[in-house]
Amino acid sequence: MPDLNITQYDVTGALGRHMVLDPRSLAYRRPYDGERIHPTEWAPKIPVLDQQDLLAQGIRTSQLCGGADDVDALGSCTANSATALISILRSTDDLKAAGLDVTSAVAAEEWAIGLYSDATHRDEWHDQAWPSDDCGSSGLGVAKALKARGLVDQYGHATTAEELCRDLQNGPVLMGTPWYQAWFEPVGRHALIDDITDWQSSPVAGGHEVCVVALEHVAYRPDGGLDYQRTVLRIRNSWSASWGDAGCLRMSLAVYQALRSQIDLVQPRLDATIRH
Repeated sequence: MPDLNITQYDVTGALGRHMVLDPRSLAYRRPYDGERIHPTEWAPKIPVLDQQDLLAQGIRTSQLCGGADDVDALGSCTANSATALISILRSTDDLKAAGLDVTSAVAAEEWAIGLYSDATHRDEWHDQAWPSDDCGSSGLGVAKALKARGLVDQYGHATTAEELCRDLQNGPVLMGTPWYQAWFEPVGRHALIDDITDWQSSPVAGGHEVCVVALEHVAYRPDGGLDYQRTVLRIRNSWSASWGDAGCLRMSLAVYQALRSQIDLVQPRLDATIRH
């Protein structure tokens, strides 16, 4: 097994991301070389998913995976985010062939749960897997699961704000981040994390994976560099459409920059979606 850089977090029904960095994968990152950054938006074909309140949704995990008990929530955020991402990259026909029904939030959540199981088994650094252990997974693990299923050709990493914005020009990006207690209740009409008072002082509740689907606003400083405070990301979460702004939240690049050492960015992609 390669020498991985692993940061583990407590897994709950809402949070289940671990940060796992493989130096072999990081070697494939493409440094930012000054490309102009523009606002961009990617629309998932699936409804907003909900990894919580599974029983209320009629989801019986015991019927989805052998050896699983029925649970009301799973720390399956990596797979939920990856399901939103793959629904952007692939056509409806491709997704149907892969068993993903884009018309039903329940069916898509069930598909994501299967992907979560796959991702936990591909996180070889972990002694546990789901079912039956809700052990969480990583952005790297779920990217491997998508590739193994033939749904993506490759995946790459970004390690700077500029690389993230550059990659968003070509498609959505999976973001793994520490999740602060104050972030559970985003405030303001646009659910901007920056607007939460003293969020930095609140405890870290765990690790969470989300899907960055838009670069809503891009601002530059007078010297030509990105203005982190005024450049805004929109992020799809997996806690139902009633959370945040229709299931989404926003953060400035300044928040990303403040947490950069604790965030990992993975972009599963198809060769056809890459524009140079």
